[in-house]
Amino acid sequence: MSSIGVNKVILLGNAGRDAEMRSTSAGKSVANFSLAINQSFRDKKDGNVQRVEWVRCVAWGKLAEIAERFVTKGKQVFVEGRLQTRRFEDREGSPKTVTEVVVASLRVLGGTPNASRNGNGQGVAASDTTNAESETVPF
Repeated sequence: MSSIGVNKVILLGNAGRDAEMRSTSAGKSVANFSLAINQSFRDKKDGNVQRVEWVRCVAWGKLAEIAERFVTKGKQVFVEGRLQTRRFEDREGSPKTVTEVVVASLRVLGGTPNASRNGNGQGVAASDTTNAESETVPF
């Protein structure tokens, strides 16, 4: 029996704040932002229930630069990526664990004044996949 796993996350939510970009000591760009995923359902006891799930997202390299430019508070954002759990020590030396989505592709919906426009009127911020720039499509 093989032990193949799949780690893929697809999210559609609203940015909780503007993406914050910084650089690692090696000079690589990284941007962090959070998405609010709204969920509503009907409960027998309480009737209509509204919940918000907050998800941390991290984008690297060119996607980080795109996120910094286009992911702003309140914008609807579509993200594809993978889950990652990191363990680290905070400034006080206490161990911390954080689970986040490492972004492989993102698209900001609804448009922005400087975003390019596609045929359906939505502003496309980015759609990036591994090695997408080096591959050519034969059609």
